[in-house]
Amino acid sequence: MPNEFNQKIIEEFRANGGRVGGPFEGGRLLLLTTTGARSGAPHTTPVGYLPDEERVLVIASAAGAPKHPDWFRNLVANPRVTVEDGVFRYEAEAVVLQGDERDRVFARAVEADPGWGAYQAKTTRVIPVVALTPVAGGPPQASSPGAALKAVHDAFRRELVLIRKEIAESGASLGAQLRVNCLTVCQGLHNHHTGEDGTMFPYLAEHHPALGPALERLHQEHQKVAALLDALQTVVTAEDADPLSVLREVERLTDELESHLTYEEEQLIPILDAS
Repeated sequence: MPNEFNQKIIEEFRANGGRVGGPFEGGRLLLLTTTGARSGAPHTTPVGYLPDEERVLVIASAAGAPKHPDWFRNLVANPRVTVEDGVFRYEAEAVVLQGDERDRVFARAVEADPGWGAYQAKTTRVIPVVALTPVAGGPPQASSPGAALKAVHDAFRRELVLIRKEIAESGASLGAQLRVNCLTVCQGLHNHHTGEDGTMFPYLAEHHPALGPALERLHQEHQKVAALLDALQTVVTAEDADPLSVLREVERLTDELESHLTYEEEQLIPILDAS
């Protein structure tokens, strides 16, 4: 059973699609469920995470405590874990990063948030970094198909707001983790639109022919968004990436995407929920 503080966060997280207030408001948070190393019982813990394209990274800092947190000891004993990100609940394989890879990723984290370095300075243990790679999942955790679509869209909206804030605060250079954050949201949007073009839109076109013009517009907007994603990835991956140039591309993407998402919700949510 989580302590009272964590339990309140867990309940708030699940009730609000991953959004919480207090010290974690506006941050990247997930719920990690591990299997007790000794008890075999499930244990759920809210933890911060770092995007890493096809996986997410969590850091077993325990705020610089002398011992590893319980959730870390659990996943070392049982690497199959469950992750909740506010939209999806999925199984993942936990891998503790070692050697140079761990050091590179931890340095990225410290560059993005010096608090991680402060935790490491408080303890003699090497703070572990764990990669969580999805292995099995399902549809969004939502009350209806329309709510699921809105939840996915809102997750992209929140991530872009956070990235814009991070770029504005980045100073004269673009940090390594911030580059990864940008590339991760680009990959996520690409995957989402590819899935819609290949599955949802053809299904709706077959069963709701009157949606034809709207679906064609949405498909064309996907192509516009894809071009903006390519432009963003180009500036982000440049060796001398300029934060102002990256911010301009993120803002262009955000404006186009918000218009697209709003139109898609207006056109499709009533049909999805009626079905």
